[in-house]
Amino acid sequence: MGLWSWFWSWWRPTGSNQALPSSPPANRASGQKRQWHGSTSTPKLARLRYRSPEMVRQWRIEGRGTQVDQLPYVYARYARTRRRKQFLNLLADTRIDLLQQHRLPVITTLDELSQFLGLPIRRLAGLIHLADHGRPPTEKKSHYWLKWIRKKRSGHRLIEAPKPALKKVQEIILRRILDLVPAHPAAHGFVPGCDILSNAQLHTGRAVVVKFDLKDFYPSVTFSKVVAIFRSLGYSREIALWLARLTTSALPIGMAFPDKNPYSIMQFTRRHLPQGAPTSPALANLAAYSLDVRLTGLARRFGAIYTRYADDLTFSGDHRFLKQLKRFVPLTDQVIVQCRFHSQPAKRRILRQSNRQTVTGVVVNQSPNCSRRDYDQLKAILHNCVRHGHQTQNRDQQVDFRAHLQGRVAHIRHLNPDRGVRLQKIFEKINWNS
Repeated sequence: MGLWSWFWSWWRPTGSNQALPSSPPANRASGQKRQWHGSTSTPKLARLRYRSPEMVRQWRIEGRGTQVDQLPYVYARYARTRRRKQFLNLLADTRIDLLQQHRLPVITTLDELSQFLGLPIRRLAGLIHLADHGRPPTEKKSHYWLKWIRKKRSGHRLIEAPKPALKKVQEIILRRILDLVPAHPAAHGFVPGCDILSNAQLHTGRAVVVKFDLKDFYPSVTFSKVVAIFRSLGYSREIALWLARLTTSALPIGMAFPDKNPYSIMQFTRRHLPQGAPTSPALANLAAYSLDVRLTGLARRFGAIYTRYADDLTFSGDHRFLKQLKRFVPLTDQVIVQCRFHSQPAKRRILRQSNRQTVTGVVVNQSPNCSRRDYDQLKAILHNCVRHGHQTQNRDQQVDFRAHLQGRVAHIRHLNPDRGVRLQKIFEKINWNS
């Protein structure tokens, strides 16, 4: 396959503002019309926007920065040239107009970045292991606490919790930069004013609910994607690189395998979003923005509704949408792959109205509600706590069993106030002093 054929093999869903052509497209080179398969009413994936070779070449030149003879700033990179020794100035392409448009802090130099984060630039370089080529030499010297957790089915999940110094820096980036950038309206996870209930309400009383699950959502967001996010906000390449290093992670050299299988940590060897950092949910939502745009357009063409809660993708529609699932599901998988994510076919669910339909744990057949099983189970635990004492029911060895039960009661009360009030009355009868 040639380069041009490979380029035109990429597609995107047609949005509402771009209708399918009513006649076959013309071939400009030969003057003949191409053969148009299928009817014009059939939803298809339209081409990506055209990028000329001149545009790509200009982007590459801008990405290389300006070559200068003297060191422009501390930690500047060497230019790859066979001539005399030169340096790269990657601070010259700040888009102040974009930063002001998003009401973001204007950071044009490393000194301003240091003042913004409240740490000396050498301390920031230590947090990203700049002297060790961006990777901690040992697990002890890493700025993340690492813990492997076995998944329910197979494989392991890596929890990377930042240590206090790095966590403080990430919280500044989250509050003063990322929180000011809105996510796509289809995103309901880790978005202010949205939760599992707002995500489920849009799919209430639908003929069919289709659920997709993204595989390794956080590790799929690579370092280059995070750099592109900060670049799109208006920051220069150098500032975007520093912000991306401060919000991503890479495994230390010589990290032990969780199950003696070297392939289990392959996805974590490159820099990725750490699951446990405060900035990861916001960056993941921004990285999935193009995915949300394309799936929203695709769902609209099929007469369906689309929402996303973290890595859970949900579609719902009427009986006409149910009849078109044979075409819709492959197109959705294609869009997910093109956006550099991966779905898990084993976790895909097609729920009809005759069965129980759940969206992020909320039953949506008639109205948002908790499942009967969860309600009965919690009610039985509360009754046993009243009769036999709360010590007999703490089988999972919860540190604060009272807060644990109170949280479960509040969750059901949020979904079904009537059931929540009943459980709250039983909860108040428990003797916690015994």
